[in-house]
Amino acid sequence: MIGYQAIFFDFDGVLVESAEIKCQAFRTLYEEHGEEVLERVLAYHLAHEGISRVAKILYCHKEFLRRTLNEAQLAELAERYSALVMEAVIACDAVPGALEFLENYSDKLPIFVVSGTPEPELRAIIARRGMADHFSAVHGSPRLKGPIVTDLLFNYDLDGPECLFVGDAMTDFLAARDTGLQFIGRVGKGDDNPFPQATTIIEDLTQLSI
Repeated sequence: MIGYQAIFFDFDGVLVESAEIKCQAFRTLYEEHGEEVLERVLAYHLAHEGISRVAKILYCHKEFLRRTLNEAQLAELAERYSALVMEAVIACDAVPGALEFLENYSDKLPIFVVSGTPEPELRAIIARRGMADHFSAVHGSPRLKGPIVTDLLFNYDLDGPECLFVGDAMTDFLAARDTGLQFIGRVGKGDDNPFPQATTIIEDLTQLSI
């Protein structure tokens, strides 16, 4: 018997092993500014996984480079980032157990993707990976995760405490907490656990039981 009304997944680092791809893209964008700036950028990125790259680039330029980007400059940097990551994310490995989970359960209950990746790019990646048919809805930035979850709960007539969010970042944990969902954190082998002590965690999706 399935114990949830619906499952909400983050994408990067939860369904696909793309976390290092995103780190490398920030390295490429900021390495010309020196090691000290690069270290601060990467630390900020890792501490705020799940937040839009646009918001991160704006913040990093303002706080670490003391530069305010105009719309054209921001769009150019965001496009460079997208070019660095998109094909790599399409080609990277799935998280162990992810495809099997989706194949086993996508016809049994609603499964959603709620990500910080720009929505058009996210949908294109999912389509090119052949995963689109597994999801009832796919949503990304610029909207924040909490409001996306709230709308999905309303639109699908779901009760938050009867649903599960699986994520790998505090952004996911907080979206689940703020919308009343249960939460399981994915912490890969050897990775630091960012979640509060009592949080249920799994190493990969072979351990996800619903």
